[in-house]
Amino acid sequence: MVELNNENDATQLDIADVVQLLTEAEGQAQSEVFDEILEGAESGTVALLLESLPLDERYDRWQQVDDNERVTVLSLMRAEPRLGILEQMSLEESDLLFAQLSPEDLIDWSDHLPESLTERALAKMGLRQRKHFELYDQYSDNEIGRYADHQMLVLDLKSSIGQAQNFFRRINLDCNDKIFLVDENDKYQGDVRRFDIFKHDPSEPLASLLSEDNRALSADTSLIEAAESMEHSREVEMPIVDDEGVLIGRVTLRTATILVREHYEAQLMATAGMDESDDLFAPIVKGAQRRAIWLGINLLTAFLASATIGLFEDVLTQVVALAILMPIVASMGGIAGSQSLTLMIRGMAMGQVSPGNRFSLLKNELGIGSVNGILWAGIIGAVAAWWFGDNTIGMVMACAILVNMLVAAIAGVLVPIILQKCNQDAALSGSVILTTVTDVVGFFTFLGMASILYL
Repeated sequence: MVELNNENDATQLDIADVVQLLTEAEGQAQSEVFDEILEGAESGTVALLLESLPLDERYDRWQQVDDNERVTVLSLMRAEPRLGILEQMSLEESDLLFAQLSPEDLIDWSDHLPESLTERALAKMGLRQRKHFELYDQYSDNEIGRYADHQMLVLDLKSSIGQAQNFFRRINLDCNDKIFLVDENDKYQGDVRRFDIFKHDPSEPLASLLSEDNRALSADTSLIEAAESMEHSREVEMPIVDDEGVLIGRVTLRTATILVREHYEAQLMATAGMDESDDLFAPIVKGAQRRAIWLGINLLTAFLASATIGLFEDVLTQVVALAILMPIVASMGGIAGSQSLTLMIRGMAMGQVSPGNRFSLLKNELGIGSVNGILWAGIIGAVAAWWFGDNTIGMVMACAILVNMLVAAIAGVLVPIILQKCNQDAALSGSVILTTVTDVVGFFTFLGMASILYL
């Protein structure tokens, strides 16, 4: 049992230990433990703890969160548990919460909020905030313009260095190293670094320090491309402009890091047919419905593999050892294909795969598949022959392993490329298609050769 005291608070404990401490307590005891945790825990820790509680306990603990921390905590939670809490709040409570929302917060929330709640939140905002929301909302959830931060330091070309120095002294922003300069039409002209500003005479014009590098991100740039631009630029913030060059906001290194993490987490969840926003304690019926579709798709592919096996019922009846060895053929092909598929999906996500290097990638994966195929075909074939005292079954096994690993390498490269051309997410459906291909080819090769040699 982990004890929480002044010397060992929630910020020092491993999150799993805090979850254990909280879930082992019940009723009033849990309330007291949570109060103690709130004294030292960061907002992100509180969000994780709330998500770790069953639905009937989560809202009770939510009531203990300080009003001034609620927006931050909810913003750090996944969409589904956040919505669950919002739906349980009274109108008065939700109105107080919405009054504290920034346009950026609401943009992030609105992707998974009912329209009625989004409209209610907008009604609590001022005119300037609503305009910011409408500006960002015109971009899709895969475009960086949607997540632009309007809190930035901006001056016009006529400003002095002294004005810029005063800005930095009075305003403290996260990841802020520059002042962005615009013309009379709010079009981005360039930026000036904090370091340069404090090195020069306050009476000099700020425009004299303009950086030669005035790169800006277009608002319709994809999230991954924007994050890569941030990484390669080594900047902590970059301006975002619309298609007319007007400065609409900035993206910080912190935001880019969060967006990339969420993107890859979403891809990981998608491989199982799930969503990154799913609740750990989703209602049973809702969770079952969501997963049933993916199970149905996998069932269809399983039927296809079973139908392939059914074509060779005669040889399976006569040579029972084939049934014992079949899973090995499918497993080796599946693993080899998954390795190639994972490499391709990562390369495509990072922009490293292009029409110019696809053939080279295919040759490389085929080479790797050939070496591993020959190696493991020999080993597995020898083991099978020794196991069953039959050299023929060892030869069949070796050939099937080699063929399936070569096909797996080809499929691992071609499947994500084909899916991309069809505007489908390779991370979502690639593994299902790949498994189907390796199962069908592996079983057909293995049982087909056995039929020729034994019947």
